Amino acid sequence: MYSIGIYLYALIVRLVAAFGHRKARAMVRGQHDTWRILREKINPNERYIWFHAASLGEFEQGLPLIERLRREHPSRKILLTFFSPSGYEVRKYYKGADVVCYLPFDSPTAARRFIKLARPEMAFFIKYEFWRNYIDVLFKKSIPIYSVSSIFRPGQIFFRWYGRKYARCLRRITHFFVQNERSVELLRTIGVQDNVTIVGDTRFDRVIDIRNIAKSLPIVEQFAQAQDGAPQPFVLVAGSSWQPDEDILLDYVNRHLEIRLVIAPHVVNEAHIQEIEQKLTTPALHYSKATLENVQNYRVLIIDGYGLLSSIYRYATVAYVGGGFGVGIHNVPEAAVYGIPVIIGPNHQRFAEAVALIENGGCKSIENAEDFTAIMDDFLENPSHIAAAGSAAGHYINQNAGATPVIYQHVFAQALTQPKN
Repeated sequence: MYSIGIYLYALIVRLVAAFGHRKARAMVRGQHDTWRILREKINPNERYIWFHAASLGEFEQGLPLIERLRREHPSRKILLTFFSPSGYEVRKYYKGADVVCYLPFDSPTAARRFIKLARPEMAFFIKYEFWRNYIDVLFKKSIPIYSVSSIFRPGQIFFRWYGRKYARCLRRITHFFVQNERSVELLRTIGVQDNVTIVGDTRFDRVIDIRNIAKSLPIVEQFAQAQDGAPQPFVLVAGSSWQPDEDILLDYVNRHLEIRLVIAPHVVNEAHIQEIEQKLTTPALHYSKATLENVQNYRVLIIDGYGLLSSIYRYATVAYVGGGFGVGIHNVPEAAVYGIPVIIGPNHQRFAEAVALIENGGCKSIENAEDFTAIMDDFLENPSHIAAAGSAAGHYINQNAGATPVIYQHVFAQALTQPKN
């Protein structure tokens, strides 16, 4: 049934691609190119350490491990695969890997062909990635399989009565490095218990690394600075915002002239940016058109590009992370690492770090515009509340860092001292 489901999913993707869907076409073409990439770039005299990430978020979780491996064992070969176009298209030129490609759909034939060409000496599947046919082939070839930053919930198929066959693939994982105790308890219910270690989330290590090497952005810094001896402005940075987030944010900014807004929408195209501008009662400046001379003439700065958000948060008084009125919030630790309060929407229950940050006071959740107004009014009137929430956010990130060295020591300390087969 599983393989039939994969076949039907692949068929749907190809049909959608045939009608011009951009991401579907990229996926179909990319998976077709995988076989050429493996034939041309895999050295048959080498063995590869394989990391698989569904998309960009999972890649960020695996990155601390990849970079430490590259730093301490530069001669080892690394294969990096993605399932989603949003991951591959952004990171296909990543220099930390020797080979980067799509992972083809998980059919038995594709799995056998891929493993034969890729020659992995070990495999890392990040967070939610459990491809049964690939895992079966790796297991039968006695290739170690590791699950990194994995997190489990009771509703997942592995823990349902009808998912027992699928749960078998979990029993073939060499070792799980999970985020929390609940995941340990769930794995125990299906007989997985002696090969599980709680390490937390490698994303905390990643965001600390990003913070430590954050870009200096003179234009944003100038925007966030006080003018002519005036008090330091209140700077709200809204990251990865969607339309429901923006409706709330922009209305508040329109009514509070003391606030400066830096907004980095999730969708960056001319039509969406025009929508944002139409909702504002004050002129906005596009980052691509900003200069040190004109930026302080505006209260709203729109980031009309990618790759800057993780560095922009450092200039915030308060951060808003979008997505909480849709399928789920974006990267909360990316903002919290700077020791600033974070505000998010209601759809955050699946994100353990958001729930924990709400509990410790570093993050505030809103259900509607009234909630946002109440939180922001409190922050404007009580700077000490900003400091307290920011301190809690920063403390949580620092307290939960350290997963990467534990995983590295467990997997690589001995394995990479062995000669390659």
